Amino acid sequence: MRNAVCLLVILVLGVLPTLADVKPPEVPYENKDYNGKFTFVRIRFDPQVWGMGPYAWGLDLKWNHDYPYAEENLMKILKELTAIDPSMGAGNILEADDPKLFDYPLAYICEVGFWNPDESESKALREYMLKGGFLIVDDFSDMRSQGRALRNFERQLEKVLPDARLIELQSSHPIFQGFFRVDDLDFTHPSLPYLETVFYGVFQDNNPEKRLLMIVNYNNDIGDYWEWSDQPDSWYPIDLTQRGFQLGVNYILYGLAH
Repeated sequence: MRNAVCLLVILVLGVLPTLADVKPPEVPYENKDYNGKFTFVRIRFDPQVWGMGPYAWGLDLKWNHDYPYAEENLMKILKELTAIDPSMGAGNILEADDPKLFDYPLAYICEVGFWNPDESESKALREYMLKGGFLIVDDFSDMRSQGRALRNFERQLEKVLPDARLIELQSSHPIFQGFFRVDDLDFTHPSLPYLETVFYGVFQDNNPEKRLLMIVNYNNDIGDYWEWSDQPDSWYPIDLTQRGFQLGVNYILYGLAH
């Protein structure tokens, strides 16, 4: 059923123009009250471009990619495999400058090729990470845009952390060797062999020996592996979805421990 809906919306997307320079509509969602449990938090933002799409609410808002199935499935795995008792379901959606963000040690943001935080959002996110928050950046690539997505992310990152540098991570970093050992960082989709996956980190004081403030899954889409893992007709090989969950669990445990 989900595939049929996606196909229908993709067809519609092909005939409707993409919207730009128009504030996207408000969409309905219900956040959980803080209860002390680990809660998956997704950061929403006003994208530079948006339109119709095969995502939540029938809209391609960029920040809503893979919602809510990605976090729902990840929380199931986290509960089954670890001693963490997470809040189940879709988690919370917060803007970067929402004070409630500071109640949660870890946040997730995707499609940062279309991200353009304002001064308030940039300042709040900077304070969040410097005070101990951990950020997962996911689901953005330069398959056709010749580096545009990465360049935009670097420009926006400069507003959040002016002196930050993206440092490529190797599998030996502790975030890949925590609960699971993830030695193979090749998450290249078999249908997209020319799209090389890279994992970047942003470290405190740009020092790789210090705390990792942010992990960046570039040319990658870990959320997609979580989302489609329970679909019998998923186009992702089982080893990719398994390793995607391993990364998700490792990311969460790293963020909670650091």
